[in-house]
Amino acid sequence: MERPEGHKSRSRGEETGRRLRSIGILTAIPFIMLFGPLLGYFAGDWLDHKFGTAPWLMILMLVLGFIAAGKEVWSLIQRASRDTSDSSDF
Repeated sequence: MERPEGHKSRSRGEETGRRLRSIGILTAIPFIMLFGPLLGYFAGDWLDHKFGTAPWLMILMLVLGFIAAGKEVWSLIQRASRDTSDSSDF
């Protein structure tokens, strides 16, 4: 069976590579969701001890850690989605 014009043929190896790359990207999400806020907590706690502002800087840095982690997770999901949609074009 011939493929319609304009469709790219991809090898099975390319397809497997794209899927493995997407799986790798998506498995990073739990680590990002853990370490972003954790880093924010410890940095904020250290700053609170240094400046005597407990618990305000810890709370601020924790929230910033969640925001940064969420932004990075969103970016990874978009990248994985783009890779998956590119591979299903044919």
